[in-house]
Parts: sequence; C-alpha cells; structure tokens
Amino acid sequence: MKKRTCIAIAAACLLTVVGAVGAASKAVSAGESASPSTEIKIDNFTFAPETLTVKAGTQITWTNHDDIPHTVVSDDKAFKSKALDTDEKFSFTPTKAGTYAYFCSVHPKMTAKLVVE
Repeated sequence: MKKRTCIAIAAACLLTVVGAVGAASKAVSAGESASPSTEIKIDNFTFAPETLTVKAGTQITWTNHDDIPHTVVSDDKAFKSKALDTDEKFSFTPTKAGTYAYFCSVHPKMTAKLVVE
C-alpha cells in the first residue's frame, strides 16, 4: 500500500512540474509577441550602456542604482523623467527613428545616446 501511495505522489509531482513548464513556455510565447524592451542602468554617475541602438517600438527602461537622484532628459525634450531616487525607474518607448542624445539634468556631465532604427 505504501508503494502505491509513493507512486501516486510521484506522479502528481511530475504532472505539477510538467504543467508549470507548459505554463512558463506559454508565457514566453505570449511575451514574444509583445513589444521588446531593454534596460539602461544608472550607476556611478554613468548611463550604461553609453550608446544603445534599438528598433522603434522598443521600450527603454532606465533604473537608478546610485545612492543619489538622477534624471533622464533628451536634448530635444522628446522624453524627460522626474528625479529618480535609488531603484526608481523611468520608461520611454520611441516610435520614430533617430538619435536621441540625453543627459542627467542634476549632473549635466552625465550624457549618453539612444539610437532608434
């Protein structure tokens, strides 16, 4: 009797794992049809990467990993964040091709470039 119980529990565990894997693969497939996204890190008074090239429609998210606030402001004012505290994020999704130079308005020597194809 114990052997049957162990087999039944093992089978139930296996079905749970298989179901979870199937659900995860469906989530990935659904995510592939959504807009692409990428991250720019703000750390040690720099934007990384300093130059990023993406396709139009890609969501760009900046995350401040510094201990002090920073902003993300494009030279042409196409996008402008509020002051981002530690671990705060700002997102922008460009729809037009072009080059967007940007900087931190609190620390103007912090500069970078977003190239949209």
